[in-house]
Amino acid sequence: MKYLLAICLSAAVPFTTSIWAGETPASTSAASAVVTGEVLEVKDVDIYTYLRLKTKDGETWAAVGKAPVKVGAKVTIENPMVMKNFESKSLKKTFPSILFGTLGGTGKEVAAAHAGGAKAADTAPIKVPKASGATARTVAEITTKAAELKDKPVRVSGKIVKYNAGIMGKNWIHLRDGTGDAAKDTNDILVTTSVAAKVGDVVTISGVVRTNKDFGSGYTYKVLIEDATLQP
Repeated sequence: MKYLLAICLSAAVPFTTSIWAGETPASTSAASAVVTGEVLEVKDVDIYTYLRLKTKDGETWAAVGKAPVKVGAKVTIENPMVMKNFESKSLKKTFPSILFGTLGGTGKEVAAAHAGGAKAADTAPIKVPKASGATARTVAEITTKAAELKDKPVRVSGKIVKYNAGIMGKNWIHLRDGTGDAAKDTNDILVTTSVAAKVGDVVTISGVVRTNKDFGSGYTYKVLIEDATLQP
């Protein structure tokens, strides 16, 4: 399974409706792995922060999850994606080009203060007991029986091995429980949620299975769980 927007921001998309609250993009394309620059201007809206950056290639705007970034700071935007003709209704402004990504480098600490930040994958052995209840499934069951479970609610327990906050108005989680086969891409399930979490948390999530989700720019996911709630 590809990792969103990276994604996590590699999977931003030309939705006809807004992907961030009050915002509407027109077209998207992938950018380089990271963009580093000096902050020339900061604009905060709702739970997002817009940054005007001076980079080696010139000035550009970027958008990240809300963080107390100061003018003059050196920041790195990880997993950026370019959006063309992006309309921010919150700012009443259309950006001819803007980068969407996660705050990295020296900015990780301030991002972590708000939503946990993006963390490295956990490679330790994982064994999490199956959740209880009529809709309980393992990660392997969800990934291998996606067609059968499409648009149905599920409960699954697992350990968060990757986490990106505040992307497209959601937090993005990769969950593993020790079931499935990495070689067949059945050991990891992508989950979207509005709930904050962090890498290493063992949680039980409840959400709806979606299949063949196309986020544009070539990023299509065979199976994921959307709009999940989390319980420790």
